[in-house]
Amino acid sequence: IVAADGAHSVTRQSHGDFFKPQLVAGKCRYLWLGSHKRLNAFTFAFENTEWGWFALHAYRFAENTSSFIVETREETWAAAGLAQADLATSLAFCEKLFARVLDGHALFASAGQVPSSQGSHWQTFKRIQCERWHHGNIVLIGDAAHTAHFSIGSGTKLAMEDALCLAKCLTRENDLPRALALYQEERETEALKLLSASNNRMAWFENVARYAHLDALQFSYSLLTGSQRIGHDNLRARDPAYVERVENWLAAKSGLTSLPGQSLPPMFTPFSIRGLVLKNRVVVSPMAMYSCRDGLAEDFLLVHLGARALGGAGLVMTEMTAVTATGRITPGCAGLWNEAQASAWARIVAFVHGHSSARIGLQLGHSGPKGSTRLGWEASDEPLPEGNWPLLAASDIPYGPNNQVPRAMSREDMIEVADAFVAAARRGATAGFDLLEFHCAHGYLMSSFICPLTNRRDDEYGGSLANRLRFPLEVFAAMRAVWPADSPIAVRISAHDWAPGGNTADDAVVIAKLFKEAGADLIDVSSGQTTRAARPVYGRMYQTPFSDQIRNEVGVATITVGNISEPDQVNSIIMAGRADLCALARPHLSDPAWTLHAAARQGIENVDWPKQYLTAKTLRRP
Repeated sequence: IVAADGAHSVTRQSHGDFFKPQLVAGKCRYLWLGSHKRLNAFTFAFENTEWGWFALHAYRFAENTSSFIVETREETWAAAGLAQADLATSLAFCEKLFARVLDGHALFASAGQVPSSQGSHWQTFKRIQCERWHHGNIVLIGDAAHTAHFSIGSGTKLAMEDALCLAKCLTRENDLPRALALYQEERETEALKLLSASNNRMAWFENVARYAHLDALQFSYSLLTGSQRIGHDNLRARDPAYVERVENWLAAKSGLTSLPGQSLPPMFTPFSIRGLVLKNRVVVSPMAMYSCRDGLAEDFLLVHLGARALGGAGLVMTEMTAVTATGRITPGCAGLWNEAQASAWARIVAFVHGHSSARIGLQLGHSGPKGSTRLGWEASDEPLPEGNWPLLAASDIPYGPNNQVPRAMSREDMIEVADAFVAAARRGATAGFDLLEFHCAHGYLMSSFICPLTNRRDDEYGGSLANRLRFPLEVFAAMRAVWPADSPIAVRISAHDWAPGGNTADDAVVIAKLFKEAGADLIDVSSGQTTRAARPVYGRMYQTPFSDQIRNEVGVATITVGNISEPDQVNSIIMAGRADLCALARPHLSDPAWTLHAAARQGIENVDWPKQYLTAKTLRRP
């Protein structure tokens, strides 16, 4: 029995305990209408009203008929009086709202829509995803098993591909249970990819007001790439003239008064903040190397960071550098609590400045409840077999069942730790670092205050988000006071705890706003690792939506990180305004010259190469 009975599947509902569907209602209401206006292409239109934004998705599906789908946030729909409007009133409202697209044509409802006085003709899109697609001899296909938002326009395509795969599996396998299991196995991965794109796209339309400040050209690019499925290279293949326009726009906005004789991909545009100018948008992400003795950054880090600086990135970041000996994650972690360590770092900074055009940033942090653990390649986040040191945290909550219980910090502890951060910041400035990053993520000390799952304090440093941020903000303000005024400070945050009761993306907006008001120039947007209960949803660029929300709602520059591996992804993120910088970790481990190779693959000639390596520089000309 093939159950292709749609999003409202009775079959799925009848066996819900077995299919285990997850249903998530969207934040918008939509009305599916038609018109005899002949559209030549898929058309999007946006109108800002006194109640909020309305979006139009329109396309021709027959010789003289087009679909017109009007969508708006639930609260906007209610404020505009559409919750009480009958169908005729809603039609008149939409005709007036999108008159410039309709060009004198009327809108009409489908034959199945019944006039209503309660606004029920406006629907809410439901994301449906089933854990199981088959039960006995019943199998789900299409919207019965999974739904894709109409902005993707792939519901029918998904259903047809499901049917093709099901037919193939039934033909290939004589055993019915095995055939149905293979069908789900083969289709689920591809379906999940499209559903992820659909969710991203739906979220873009739900939050269109977030992008209203963008230039019209960048707004259009953000719209086209909102699913994160279509990127810069794909758009170039479809419309090279359009991509050249958006590239030239960003280059001019980045301060380039004249282009170097060729179109410049977004990743190679410069970025300026305070007195710092980065030659491009690529960052070597902080990566723990566990290769220091007594916190001293010696030859390995000189070679490691030096090689990445020679490799073309605009900014190279140190690993999290501890402000005290007991603030290290492991015995192999770097530190900056004494002058010998400061001298070692000054040697590395001098090499980067003397032999490359890269800039180098210092990330300062304190391990908190995640300290006194084994080296990363031995047993990540597990305590040392011997020689453990005492730990500090917001509350006496261990990171995991095997980790020691930290001491809940007293006010005296806070003062001591804040002084250590200030002293380390002073040393970093003397060593010549170009940027300072304050680590407030991943379950370390500052994160243990911010996360409600690890902060159970009942004083002024616990409870509300503002209280939980009080100590991190105090430390930040103290460092900002001693850090050079023309040098930027970034703050790394976990934008989502990925655990029930933890911080969410909306909390991250508040966190970023408060740090911005305190003087932060950049928010480095990561997520998770604050609790072992976290269940992240991984995927390509899976953390970029958090950066997108913070950058465009708070109005602060951001760094995005997380499963970014291709130049196309960097170009797409920067051009769409989802982040100002892209930090890459693993790609730089396998290829120190990742940025130079990315330039070569894109045929970019005007990129700095180390003069010692110029004989190896080859160009792929168009």
